[in-house]
Amino acid sequence: MNVDGLNREAVLEKVREHLSTELEIPVGEIAESTRLRDDLDADSLDLYELVMELEDTYGLTVSEEEAAGIETVQQAVDFVAERLGVPT
Repeated sequence: MNVDGLNREAVLEKVREHLSTELEIPVGEIAESTRLRDDLDADSLDLYELVMELEDTYGLTVSEEEAAGIETVQQAVDFVAERLGVPT
């Protein structure tokens, strides 16, 4: 994937928008520090959907072990940014 012009803020907005739509929560209530399971009450299917969205949007492959380590919005954004070499 071409990451020219892509920055961490854009990745954050994409993750927040997906979670907002998927979980029917206002995007303004989703911060980087938001915990997916504890704060958003996301279940395994919700987390799977997020991982699939990240894979489809950014052309990534996320292993089950990597997905299990994503517990916050920030960790999801960091994962994508690191994999794509997105400047922070």
